[in-house]
Amino acid sequence: MRGCMAAILSGLLTTGCSVFGVRTVHEPAYTVERRLGAVEIRQYGPRVAAETLVSGDEIRARSVGFERLAGYIFGGNRDRRSIAMTAPVAQSRSIGMTAPVSQSRAGSGEWRVRFFMPAGSTIASLPVPNNAAVALVEAPPETVAVLRYSGTPTRAAVADADARLLSGLAGTGLRIDGLPFAWFYDPPWTIPALRRNEAVVRLASAAR
Repeated sequence: MRGCMAAILSGLLTTGCSVFGVRTVHEPAYTVERRLGAVEIRQYGPRVAAETLVSGDEIRARSVGFERLAGYIFGGNRDRRSIAMTAPVAQSRSIGMTAPVSQSRAGSGEWRVRFFMPAGSTIASLPVPNNAAVALVEAPPETVAVLRYSGTPTRAAVADADARLLSGLAGTGLRIDGLPFAWFYDPPWTIPALRRNEAVVRLASAAR
């Protein structure tokens, strides 16, 4: 376990996860359809993700899920191949349903954590995970509303950002599909004021 964590930490440091919030990792491509004050409406195309289900507390699940998926992309796979890291890692607060992103509430006390794979990846082109708790899945195209915020993503901070996102969408004519979730772009050692976090919610339709 110690060797695995050392390899993960080394990989994170060499992929541009900075104390100062400087990012060299890639993000999934998206189109900004419109802006509503601090809220951005984005369109994402289909993507492939590595995901894992984790039981327990929200914060612990985020940590355990990140470790499992980082292990996969830093060589914990049948080909012993390293896969370029991308951002974000996400967490949703949906209950009784699954959300379309990295970490979502999949059931009672269980969370779904995802890393999106590099652009152009397919399930067939990616190596098979060594850990049976890690699976490769296809994420469909989606339109989402996004509110960016900084700081340490505590439960209170995430809940506050969710509330501000929903408030910013009130009266816009946009129809929300599910509950908000969160995207995280930086590791825990990044200076809190420089961290990029986003509150996100899927949209069923957009008013034009």
